[in-house]
Amino acid sequence: MDFKTFGNIGSPTLLLIPGLGVSYEIFLPLISMLEDRFHIIAAQVDGFTLGRHTEFTSVDDQAAQVIRYVNDNLGGKLDIAYGLSLGGKILSQILERNEITIDNSIMDAAPLLPLPRWLVGPLKYLQCANVWSCYHWTEFWRWVFHSHYFDVLLDECRKVYPFGGSKAVLDGYTSVYTTRLESISGKDIHFWYGTKESFVAKPQIRHLRAIHPDTKIEIFNGMNHGQLLIDHPEEVADRITRILYEQKLIDTSID
Repeated sequence: MDFKTFGNIGSPTLLLIPGLGVSYEIFLPLISMLEDRFHIIAAQVDGFTLGRHTEFTSVDDQAAQVIRYVNDNLGGKLDIAYGLSLGGKILSQILERNEITIDNSIMDAAPLLPLPRWLVGPLKYLQCANVWSCYHWTEFWRWVFHSHYFDVLLDECRKVYPFGGSKAVLDGYTSVYTTRLESISGKDIHFWYGTKESFVAKPQIRHLRAIHPDTKIEIFNGMNHGQLLIDHPEEVADRITRILYEQKLIDTSID
């Protein structure tokens, strides 16, 4: 794992962790809207790095690498962190370990629960086939979906696949779908999802509320997995900014 930095040192710190099969560049539109107000750290998850071959290890190892970076470079503290899908899973593990301070956390459609063991194998190979087909048949999928949302995802998939390949996808899905979030620590935790992924998201929410009742749930009408970030980065930028400064106002009033 490595980390790309943007913005101004001394500004509020924002960590961005991308999902499986995409690079940190999925955040570039969002970064361009926030880098004048934040010191941004964008993670490159192992197995999905650009320009060099890496292997995905585990969600826990990726979380440990983020924790080490924050301790070594940011004094053990982040103002806000945003994780998309797999990135949200990694963020949840960071919060479970509770070894750094994160004032505000956003898990966007994070898979927090394991699947039944009999389903993990078939699903990971299905997903690997999906990613492979995205890389090799990009123009076909663009024709099928005819959508800016899928267009961006396909481009991202095509960029990272040569550097981690099928192994990164298989190892990533195995780790995601065989681990369970047991506890979570943080004073301001958000979970986002779109109505088009409700079937998958609702069990995650029930579990999250059971272990952290104060979690703030936000649902986006008509949105699919990751679509809010891709199609409406300006709304994500606005929400990140408001979450940070609303919490700062709360902390100031308490003091």
